[in-house]
Amino acid sequence: MDEILEILKYTVPALIVFLTTLILIRGFFRNEEQRRSRQESDLNREKILPLRMQAYERMALFLERINPESLVLRVSRPDMSAGQLQAELLSSIRTEYEHNVAQQVYVGIESWELIKTAKSNVISLINSAADQLKDDASSLSLSQKIFEQIVQLKNPPTSEALDSLKRDMERLF
Repeated sequence: MDEILEILKYTVPALIVFLTTLILIRGFFRNEEQRRSRQESDLNREKILPLRMQAYERMALFLERINPESLVLRVSRPDMSAGQLQAELLSSIRTEYEHNVAQQVYVGIESWELIKTAKSNVISLINSAADQLKDDASSLSLSQKIFEQIVQLKNPPTSEALDSLKRDMERLF
């Protein structure tokens, strides 16, 4: 019996020291993992935030460039026919979209869907205006028809997408 007590006298304190050390080491490693994870997150945020900001800026610029009013003023020339202007407007929208399509990775899903919808609405507006004209109409006639349709709308086709981009940007800060 004395031998068991003697063994317990040495093993119980050793066991207590072992368990205490185990708990301390576990806590230390858990804190280190959290610290490393925070550092990675901060580093990613430092790298990704500027890319996201740039993407939002580019998408806002895209929406401004495909806004029918600015698009018509930028693309139209007096010597064009309505068909040529329509083709040029649609080509310009397609080119702008293809140039910025990779930005969808950084833009919110809802905003991206609204951007695609805005692009489709602008294309529909242009095609609808062109369908109302005769084949031999001038680019000026098409421009006027596009402006008339814009006036009839409450908001330009790109405004909702632009508002969504702004809301996303506010959430980032």
